[in-house]
Amino acid sequence: MTTVPLSTALTGISAANERLRASAANIANLAASNQGRTSVEPTNVDKVPEREINPANGIVEQQSAAYAFVANLKVLQTQLNTTGALLDIKA
Repeated sequence: MTTVPLSTALTGISAANERLRASAANIANLAASNQGRTSVEPTNVDKVPEREINPANGIVEQQSAAYAFVANLKVLQTQLNTTGALLDIKA
């Protein structure tokens, strides 16, 4: 009975972690591409990036993922505390 809420919280933690990782990678790649523009080769001049990354959106995504991570940790903590209290009552 307690495995469903635990697995839900753990899945939420994992998803928030992946969102944070992906957003950080996008921002890091943005910085790397800005450094590469200083030494552009003639063959790369006409290339347009497939998708432009907005740093502000990346930061908002990181904050959102961090809030989701903390919220899922609170759910997990509450579930563990509740399970412990139920075990104490039944013991």
